[in-house]
Amino acid sequence: MRVSMTSVAARAGRVNEDFTGAVPAGAVLVDGAGIPGGEATCRHGVAWYASRLGGALLALLAPGPGRDLRDLLAEAIERVTDAHRVTCDVADPIGPSATVAMLRVSGGVLDHLVLGDCYLVLDRADGAPVVVTDPREVVISRSYVPALEVAGQGTDEYQRILGELRAHRNAPGGFWLAKDDPRAAGEAVTGSRPISELSGAVLLSNGAARIAGELESIGWPEVLAVLASSGPAEIIRRVRRAEARHAVRPDDATIAHCTGLDEA
Repeated sequence: MRVSMTSVAARAGRVNEDFTGAVPAGAVLVDGAGIPGGEATCRHGVAWYASRLGGALLALLAPGPGRDLRDLLAEAIERVTDAHRVTCDVADPIGPSATVAMLRVSGGVLDHLVLGDCYLVLDRADGAPVVVTDPREVVISRSYVPALEVAGQGTDEYQRILGELRAHRNAPGGFWLAKDDPRAAGEAVTGSRPISELSGAVLLSNGAARIAGELESIGWPEVLAVLASSGPAEIIRRVRRAEARHAVRPDDATIAHCTGLDEA
């Protein structure tokens, strides 16, 4: 398997809180997430959490098949939590967390997992992409937008409503992220596809995937065509241009483009 990767921070001078990496038969993308004030609960920070989780996942993927991807993610979450359990308040709801996309190829099959609003796009040989993501956070957050807009940022009412929204995280009926509880891995979206059906696969952070979603600049078939001709960096350049055009605040943007799946 061949993997082309590009990861760019939201703006110059800002720490990139995304992570991506690959082993011969697998790839991982982690999109770190934080809440203002989180530094008071964890001295390491979001970028540390994302890179440690990504590194643990790659180490667990490296031996090859044999375990369900949800089990690997659960173990990786446990490893990272143990790494800062003594020094940090790992259970505090505003501590570092992350969304995850990963894939593994073996025995003619591609297994994939998505937890949170990362994206995985399967480039099918018949030209009809399959887009895999977990929309629960987006759907739940959208229902709170009108009340937040009425309350006004910085008010006590705004903070109360925001607290209600955050209470849905890693809770039954809510949305799920990698944080301190390995049971969140059981809520991941998973699946498998025969490699013979696929020309490639792409992992994207939500900051990169907005080119075909939030910004709606181009569709997924065009994204795949640009990746094939010009690589991930060109997609991220287009993301930045679209953000500027729509006056959207930039986000960290990361892409891992996997081809040659039958060579793993």
